[in-house]
Amino acid sequence: ASDSESKSEFGGSSPVPTSDDTPEVLNRALSNLSSRWKNWWVRGILTLAMITFFFIIIYLGPMVLMTIVMCVQIKCFHEIITIGYNVYHSYDLPWFRTLSWYFLLCVNYFFYGETVTDYFFTLVQREEPLRILSKYHRFISFALYLTGGCSPLLQFGWTHVTLLIVVTQSHLIIHNLFEGMIWFIVPISCVICNDIMAYMFGFFFGRTPLIKLSPKKTWEGFIGGFFSTVLFGLLLSYVMSGYRCFTCPVEFNNDTNSFTVDCEPSELFQLQEYNIPVVLQSVVGWKTVRMYPFQIHSIALSTFASLIGPFGGFFASGFKRAFKIKDFANTIPGHGGIMDRFDCQYLMATFVNVYIASFIRGPNPSKLIQQFLTLRPDQQLHIFNTLKAHLVDRGILGSLEDA
Repeated sequence: ASDSESKSEFGGSSPVPTSDDTPEVLNRALSNLSSRWKNWWVRGILTLAMITFFFIIIYLGPMVLMTIVMCVQIKCFHEIITIGYNVYHSYDLPWFRTLSWYFLLCVNYFFYGETVTDYFFTLVQREEPLRILSKYHRFISFALYLTGGCSPLLQFGWTHVTLLIVVTQSHLIIHNLFEGMIWFIVPISCVICNDIMAYMFGFFFGRTPLIKLSPKKTWEGFIGGFFSTVLFGLLLSYVMSGYRCFTCPVEFNNDTNSFTVDCEPSELFQLQEYNIPVVLQSVVGWKTVRMYPFQIHSIALSTFASLIGPFGGFFASGFKRAFKIKDFANTIPGHGGIMDRFDCQYLMATFVNVYIASFIRGPNPSKLIQQFLTLRPDQQLHIFNTLKAHLVDRGILGSLEDA
């Protein structure tokens, strides 16, 4: 999260002069307010605008969401690389920005080439050039990487840390989206909710500083944001679990050459009855409750977004404080740059991807079939006979034949 509300303190050093990036129309409308309340209204208005934009891109579907993720990645990379260029400008490093963008292209080619091969296998196999690129994808990626590998050490380190922070996490966000839009929307919304509610609780009730890196972040805001986010996550998960367009994996339809989100809902998204612990039955007055299993997982997601997610913001605060800058950029008035908005989101995306891989995702029949179809005929026949014998031994094939 942005430290726009607390950047006037730099551990004893003099404040960094900053320009007012508030639009003139808002400056005139809020001219009679104190700086504290002016900041409140500017942040509030721009927050509503960003939430509205978020709803619009969700409505436009998976392809637009992926495009936005790519655009955000490029902008975040640009903001961090610009800081590096300003810091190391005196070292007279040749081709600093050019090579940085070259490495961004190389890493994106590697990551998204893997994604295209995984999720668009049939489409790739239909076109000879794509089939060749897919077959030698990793070798091409490595060759491209080595081509730029002789850059100066300072630039090399800065660029690669930036790629690790930005590109890798963006790649994980895309993978989360393919698992179902609910795995994309709920975590992002929980981080947004926590950011908003922590700010509001801190603004009105904050008294106890939380961490020196962000002096205006308070325990009151931290705790208020936690409970608000858990409740919000439960409610949002309940609403979204009832719609297939959110719960079904995003798949590419080869017949229509478009994305589809239609399937039979998994057990995660089917209402089930749970027994309430005895100690709570007298409090709530119920013995059982009907809820979606995904809501239980949403508690883990919202808890991480509230308790661990903010440390992405604390890390960003330490980074900016080290270079004595207020924000990564002035893209969004009252909020800073795009990276200021996505520091927590990137950490959250990594957690969600690990969580899905550890507790949710099972074997993928589509990928197994894709791998099977690339084998030689004799290998396919061997697998077929082995599978047939296995099914007969278990009585599955025999029962199907009798039917």
